Amino acid sequence: MKSVRPKKFLGQHFLTHLPTAQAIADTVDACPDIPILEVGPGMGVMTQFIIPKKREFKVVEIDFESVAYLREHFPELEDNIIEDDFLKMHLDHTFDGRPFVLTGNYPYNISSQIFFKMLDYRHLIPCCTGMIQKEVAERLAAKPGCKAYGILSVLVQLYYDVDYLFTVEPGVFNPPPKVRSAVVRMTRNQVTAPDCDEQLLRRVVKTTFNQRRKMMRGSIKPLLHELDQRPGVAAPDHTAFLAQPLLTRRPEQLSVQEFIDLTNQVSAHYAQ
Repeated sequence: MKSVRPKKFLGQHFLTHLPTAQAIADTVDACPDIPILEVGPGMGVMTQFIIPKKREFKVVEIDFESVAYLREHFPELEDNIIEDDFLKMHLDHTFDGRPFVLTGNYPYNISSQIFFKMLDYRHLIPCCTGMIQKEVAERLAAKPGCKAYGILSVLVQLYYDVDYLFTVEPGVFNPPPKVRSAVVRMTRNQVTAPDCDEQLLRRVVKTTFNQRRKMMRGSIKPLLHELDQRPGVAAPDHTAFLAQPLLTRRPEQLSVQEFIDLTNQVSAHYAQ
């Protein structure tokens, strides 16, 4: 079978530089002895370097041409090729409920969605590695106070330590993307659950970063308005709450812990 034709609608950019492929494949060694799931293997440029690691290994691929190519060129994977959309998979069943490493040359158009899914299955994914758009990698690893710091930074760093490993130039892909790429590693920290209402935390983070140029006292108002509309709940006076010093800052200036503290303050504000 000839090479697979990259498909724009799937966001496919096939890595062709073997040393880079091996370097990415070797990032899974940070979390040894557990199974590996590779997302979007394409023609197996990373796959070929993971197979010799002699670990339980599966790949998930939505592109039928890539699946046919993998079956022809990697017959040892025959029973471990999952032809499916990763974003729709129930990961509890992938390795019979056992933890695994998530890795891949992730499609750039869905990389953020992949990481939000990782968060939903964080109890199964102690380590996630792979290549993504450089801008997204910078967001994942960003610290408070920089422009890249945002929703993804806060929600991922709540549960994972993020390491920006190295940058990858466009020329090692077919077709070359219009952006630079980067390889990251995310390793679970000790947080099993935040010390606050997690769903409310997500709403606080997303609402305030959606108006990131405003001070927190302005960017959090849409959430307060939503909470005020709950049936059977009397809307409290927000004057004192909005006057607190924390809300004179902008969302990118708050640490993960400060977002947790703010979430608890919102909960307490409505419990009065």
